[in-house]
Amino acid sequence: MALSPFHLAIPVYDLQAARDFYGRVFGLAEGRSSAQWVDFDFFGHQLVIHEHPKTASQESAHTNPVDGHDVPVPHFGVVLGWSDWEALAGRLKTFGVAFVIEPYVRFKGQVGEQATMFFLDPCGNALEFKAFKDIGQLFAK
Repeated sequence: MALSPFHLAIPVYDLQAARDFYGRVFGLAEGRSSAQWVDFDFFGHQLVIHEHPKTASQESAHTNPVDGHDVPVPHFGVVLGWSDWEALAGRLKTFGVAFVIEPYVRFKGQVGEQATMFFLDPCGNALEFKAFKDIGQLFAK
């Protein structure tokens, strides 16, 4: 499946803490930057963190129930290969990242079975990373 890279700009109220999180904890390569924003290579996509006052969703996340868990909304992330997902989960645990939803397999034995995990960056932006053993299940009903 050939995909075009997406561009996503998110607000961060502590630019240095977010820069450290995405650079050191994730290990993402940094691109262009200024005193107010930083570009990152986010698994082949362009993530830009922009300095911005704290937003309502960063202050207190809304959640929706999914598979017995309270999923934070809004959130973003990437669908990774299974072994890359496992490696990322291990890396995040090594750095002491607190999970909103611990890494687990959702919809086990059902259509759309997937590994997933949720956590927050230092500015309260929610991230979800997933993996499918069968990527053909990505949009399955």
